[in-house]
Amino acid sequence: MTSRPESLTVLSPRPSPWRLSVAPMLDWTDRHCRHFHRQLTRQTRLYTEMVTTGALRFGDQARHLDYGAEEHPLALQLGGSEPEELAHATRLARQWGYDEVNLNCGCPSERVQRGAFGACLMAEAPLVADCVRAMREAAEPSQAGQTALPITVKHRIGIDKEESYAFVRDFVGTVAEAGCEVFIVHARNAWLKGLSPKENREVPPLRYELVYQLKREFPQLTIVLNGGVKTNEEIAAHLAHVDGVMVGREAYHNPWLMADWDTRFWGEAADPASDRDAVEQAMVRYMAERQAAAATPWAHIARHMLGLHNGLSGARRWRQVWSDHRLKGEPPEAVYQHAHRGAPAAV
Repeated sequence: MTSRPESLTVLSPRPSPWRLSVAPMLDWTDRHCRHFHRQLTRQTRLYTEMVTTGALRFGDQARHLDYGAEEHPLALQLGGSEPEELAHATRLARQWGYDEVNLNCGCPSERVQRGAFGACLMAEAPLVADCVRAMREAAEPSQAGQTALPITVKHRIGIDKEESYAFVRDFVGTVAEAGCEVFIVHARNAWLKGLSPKENREVPPLRYELVYQLKREFPQLTIVLNGGVKTNEEIAAHLAHVDGVMVGREAYHNPWLMADWDTRFWGEAADPASDRDAVEQAMVRYMAERQAAAATPWAHIARHMLGLHNGLSGARRWRQVWSDHRLKGEPPEAVYQHAHRGAPAAV
């Protein structure tokens, strides 16, 4: 366990539950990725990949909703635009024990747009408000002593070339009137035509000041900033203006960034990981257990930890070993041994 670096700890008297989170990322933040992230931070809020309401109505619910107990606090992100379907999915989330349900109003992909949800919903704030009302009703506790499941919205600061602050201000104001109290704001516009999802994460400029302004105008709401955050220093700087920061691709590609979040930002006495090798060994045990219990190929799990040794000498070779399809028939313990012949130092 690592001890707390007092000079780097950035805390409010009572940190928001949304102080730090890892973004929902399609095809990436599955349950194995989340288990890996839990080896690095216990307190940071994790999100599922986006799950559509149709998948929960007609698909394999267990495949989409199952998770490990260690993943809490854990939020389910939903894609949909029909209040009744979103309410049904919210009831399932409550039954499965999730800590939050998040409505996706930020994804710009054409596939999502064809389903009439994602970022295009920002042009229909009254509909989003109706969705939130239905979800909040479904999130009410079913037994005495329970609390309501928080319903949150993740969105952009605008769509296409609509760059006025008034647009996002009115969207937040309308949805807040329906009872939403937590808004996760990706600080870029979403271009619905002409850009790929990758370009939508890079081309529209980041405008953090608009997110800060939302917090100033709606001090009673929890405002979480998302988009382009890459360092702990940037996280600390944003936390001076908003309630929380959500980190996406940097957390995935450079996961050791999260290794001191519990002490640095949550005020814990120690962090869960002593060094990178301890994290890797924990994942090797998990791969072996999952492979034995659920016939999950270890390669499906190992792909999520390929950034663990980034920045260290030998990291490239280490990644090549864990990515080598010729080794897929070997047990993960043997692959670990292969990877550490000349692999990075365990720091």
